[in-house]
Amino acid sequence: MRFVSDNVLAFITLILSSFLILRSSEVAKDQERTPPKIDLERVVERTENKSTQVLLTGDVMLGRNVMAKSLDLKDHFYPFRKVSEVLKHADITFINLENPIVSGCARHTDGFTFCTTPEIAKGIEESGIDVVSLANNHTQNYSQNGLNETLSFLEGKGILVTGVGELVTKEVEGTKFGFLGFDKAEVVYPKLTQTESNLIKDSASKVDVLIIAMHWGVEYQSIALPGIKELAAQLVSLGADIIVGHHPHWVQDIECFNETGSEYSEFSRNKNGCPADSKVVYYSLGNFIFDQMWSEETRKGMVVRLTFEKNRVIKEDLINTSIRNAGQPEVVN
Repeated sequence: MRFVSDNVLAFITLILSSFLILRSSEVAKDQERTPPKIDLERVVERTENKSTQVLLTGDVMLGRNVMAKSLDLKDHFYPFRKVSEVLKHADITFINLENPIVSGCARHTDGFTFCTTPEIAKGIEESGIDVVSLANNHTQNYSQNGLNETLSFLEGKGILVTGVGELVTKEVEGTKFGFLGFDKAEVVYPKLTQTESNLIKDSASKVDVLIIAMHWGVEYQSIALPGIKELAAQLVSLGADIIVGHHPHWVQDIECFNETGSEYSEFSRNKNGCPADSKVVYYSLGNFIFDQMWSEETRKGMVVRLTFEKNRVIKEDLINTSIRNAGQPEVVN
């Protein structure tokens, strides 16, 4: 009898196991047919809190002694080698390029006619630079042919180019950033043409954030001239959200504007930056990559890293750089 009981028990166990296996299989199939529940509120919250980092630098010049040093070292990436990681980690990096890129650029170490070779210019792409302004007093150093070759090189690398009369845009996390550039260098009281004013107003209506690169002011000064500040106020009133200045080769002051641009206050900025919803003007970020090794001030630069949530700046980081080796900046803070 014990033998029979054991067999009956085994048979019952087998039946129950088969049933459980079959039931598990059916449940699994149901789960495959029914998608998992998603907490939509948390998804929306994560999406809304996504941020975008925009990086702004001082003047970039890859010619003259910068190019010569790169050639001597047989290292086309030399100018960017110590700062590329800073540039790459931003969603958008925006620079002012002070030299044409031409295939016939010969080695030279003096003079004010700048150029660099396509080989050395590859560092622009390899450093993750997204947008370049060509609105400066060296863009036409090799005439219209040099400008055309520069445009062809940059655009062929997928790099956006502004400062040649057109708005360029880049969208990140649903926010559309627009970029413009204008050259008003060595003019004490610079003025916009009507065409330029119209371009700014039209551009502001097409984007969420408008960033304008201004090549302006007078070289080797630490404070922006009154005429430059008047133009900054006008740019804000036309729709600029962020203005980044170049050309003085020294780092200059930073100012906060209200949205109309009708007023500005030198004491509105504190150690935490500008008040919320301000329009910010960085009058000059100094030299980022350059060969002006003859003074401490011309070796200094500032990189600005702005963190946006949608169209609002929620954080500003000011990163000091120094050109300790000819044409090669490095972070110093």
